[in-house]
Amino acid sequence: MKLPEEEQVKYRKPLQKSMELRRKARRLPKGSKVDKLQDGKLDLNVASSSACKSLMFHHRPGYGQLGTKCLVKANHFLAEISGSDLSHYNVEITPEFTSRKLNKAIIAQLVRLHKNTDLGMRLPVYDGGRNIYTAGLLPFTLKEFTIILSQENEGAGVTREQKFRVRIKFASRVSMHQLRDLLGGKQVDTPQEALTIIDIVLRELAAQSNVSIGRFLYSPDIKKPQQLGGGLESWRGFYQSIRPTQMGLSLNIDMSSMAFIEPLPVIDFVAQILGKDVLSKPLSDADCVKVKKSLRGVKVEVTHRGNVRRKYRISGLTSQPTRELIFPLDEQMNMKSVVDYFLEMYGYTIQYSHLPCLQVGNQKKVNYLPMEACKIVGGQRYTKGLSEKQITSLLKVSCQRPREQELDILKTVHQNDYANNPYSKEFGITIENKLAAVEARVLPAPWLKYHDTGREKSSCRKLKVINGSSVRYWACINFSRSIQETTAHGFCQQLIQMCQISGMEFNENPAIPIYSARPDQVKKALKYLYCAALKKLEGKELELLIAILPDNNGSLYGDLKRICETDLGLISQCCLTKHVFKIGRQYLANVALKINVKMGGRNTVLLDALSWRIPLVSDIPTIIFGADVTHPESADDSCPSIAAVVASQDWPEVTKYAGLVCSQPHREELIQDLFTSWRDPQRGTVSGGMIRELLLSFKKATGQKPSRIIFYRDGVSEGQFYQVLLYELDAIRKACSSLEPSYQPPVTFVVVQKRHHTKLFASNHDDKNSTDKSGNILPGTVVDSKICHPTEFDFYLCSHAGIQGTSRPAHYHVLWDENNFTADEIQSLTNNLCYTYARCTRSVSVVPPAYYAHLAAYRARFYVEPDAPENAKPRGARSTDRSGVRPLPALKEKVKSVMFYC
Repeated sequence: MKLPEEEQVKYRKPLQKSMELRRKARRLPKGSKVDKLQDGKLDLNVASSSACKSLMFHHRPGYGQLGTKCLVKANHFLAEISGSDLSHYNVEITPEFTSRKLNKAIIAQLVRLHKNTDLGMRLPVYDGGRNIYTAGLLPFTLKEFTIILSQENEGAGVTREQKFRVRIKFASRVSMHQLRDLLGGKQVDTPQEALTIIDIVLRELAAQSNVSIGRFLYSPDIKKPQQLGGGLESWRGFYQSIRPTQMGLSLNIDMSSMAFIEPLPVIDFVAQILGKDVLSKPLSDADCVKVKKSLRGVKVEVTHRGNVRRKYRISGLTSQPTRELIFPLDEQMNMKSVVDYFLEMYGYTIQYSHLPCLQVGNQKKVNYLPMEACKIVGGQRYTKGLSEKQITSLLKVSCQRPREQELDILKTVHQNDYANNPYSKEFGITIENKLAAVEARVLPAPWLKYHDTGREKSSCRKLKVINGSSVRYWACINFSRSIQETTAHGFCQQLIQMCQISGMEFNENPAIPIYSARPDQVKKALKYLYCAALKKLEGKELELLIAILPDNNGSLYGDLKRICETDLGLISQCCLTKHVFKIGRQYLANVALKINVKMGGRNTVLLDALSWRIPLVSDIPTIIFGADVTHPESADDSCPSIAAVVASQDWPEVTKYAGLVCSQPHREELIQDLFTSWRDPQRGTVSGGMIRELLLSFKKATGQKPSRIIFYRDGVSEGQFYQVLLYELDAIRKACSSLEPSYQPPVTFVVVQKRHHTKLFASNHDDKNSTDKSGNILPGTVVDSKICHPTEFDFYLCSHAGIQGTSRPAHYHVLWDENNFTADEIQSLTNNLCYTYARCTRSVSVVPPAYYAHLAAYRARFYVEPDAPENAKPRGARSTDRSGVRPLPALKEKVKSVMFYC
């Protein structure tokens, strides 16, 4: 029931006064509601227990017109669907299993037995969990089936004949009406259930013959597997997803490569892991540790029993060689050796008894299997970390030129043969077999201002930076044993010369002589050098540290950055040994660019910024934020996630970005520390957080509060748009009002996505005028029609020139816009900013504020202190925060005011 108009909480500046919105947005209750009114206000129905359901994102204001028009192709294929409603049934399988593979085998058997009778000729699709969907109603609303799976289904996890009870019950009709409205251009909520069903239908047949990993499907038949070394091989696969677009429903197909374990005899796999012959000598303790780590969790099948190929999962490795292993044969504890058992039971003579046995089964009942009697089961994804050599090999396999990539995509669509797919036919879905032709525009590259010229980007070796920084006091520390002091000195002098050529003032003499140290003494060495310089300079602090590191430096780089930036307050520039030996001018020029911005300088600015001609940036003080969250690796279940926010500190140039970082709960995507407030016994309510601090630093640097906010948010998936917008926009509002109650500058909130699967290809690969040197589309190519959202404000922008492989455009989604950007304005601003990236003289693929936030978050991973459990209180007693996550050590003031993360 809705409250009277005067009782409702209204938002002229959306989310401005909400006290509960962040809590609600963090875990939105199912069925909660927030409605967007026609005049742009948000109306929160506080009477409902579900207060935040559907927030309408910013509507597309029109289409861009700037740039040279051209035609491109996209890896989207038009899908036509039947207008009929679908049926949803709940399914319960008893006994209950968590294996989706087993569940699917049970339902597949049910369909085989009962399709023509009890299922009324319907061919259902099943999601592997609790849902079955059909193209029409089944002859019943509730029915139970008894299904028996025999040993033939062992691959699905059943090891004997087993009986299952399957209960199918009608749940609901799934209407296609809302999907038709969305595709027709009406601003409605995305009908996620309908799209999910179509996705399941289109992948059902392919999933039966391919290895399914998320939305990807892999097979050795798509392309011949390539060896990666170490017992691994790459499999080719494809991604497919149905998407609502302006041209209608679109099937997005993209190619992928992934590392799989080669289906080798286990002994051959072990030999590849260790890189040596294992048949003649026993394994060392170190070898056993390496083998155990690589094999744990891997599925193998036995080869010593003829046609009986039972499968087991490896749980460990015996500490003793096979010849020494004995086990209790019965409850009377009669012991028998493994060698004798295999000879008597199977007539199998173990040849390599000096090798340990594989342990399979659980801890209560451990089984021993000789390595030589086992082979790795095919189709197992490798989930552990790859070596540098394996990564290089995998990238080489997956890196394809645009023409090859397009042909592979078309070949995949042809192989999938959607026209003859029985599931597609059942649900009335047809897929076109040609890539979508899309109108695009190539935006002009901006003019840039360097030291004494205004020009487009060119080689940094010929250009001076616009604002060169000054380095008076510097030192060099050498952690590389292969670098002599004279070599290090010569390298430093060439680097200094390049910095001077680039426009910096750089003292040629170090504050103290070059200091050599051992990598395992990094903390001690840095503190000694810092104190020695402090003493030599009579109290003046070092400004820059040049550090020479071994090429393979383990944790040295991270330790050095953590100590310098959170302990000593020292800016550092690391250089690898290989670059010191082989000094390249381009390398020196790039390092000079990094040093300049780290020391507070600026490399280049947009000419339009200096002439006050950037729409919705130049007219009033504008701050541009970038934000990102990095999460630990998938195998890590405890490390905190790291959030970073950067913000421009110069206006109207918007090229210098200060950055802040914080830790937050494991895999939490919402940035927790954007705004915080707490009660202090003496001071009352105290406000803080990264947004507030960066707003204050902007005011200190420019003398003005920002009158406009542009917020680029990286790393958010479509399923998280609502949560992130509600929570983080509210935090921005609160941070502003904490500075002054009436201070509420208009906000534009843009999500930046790089991990999507849309690729753009030249319409004619042979036309040199429409491609760059790598065969990719031209930098500045923007698309905002046909393959974009039917109603929301999004666009694809390929802002960079391809180097190798196929370029991937960035996808920008304007979720909220109180500044009323036109399509041309936001697209041009985003494209132009991509030319101001500080670390190189090329345009980059993602808008720099988002790029910088990513770099800062990645850097802060090194600040998570080692040598202590995640939740332990370290010496000196810095406790955990309210979320139970240990806060990161604070950046020193001198560090966080400059672009230390570059």
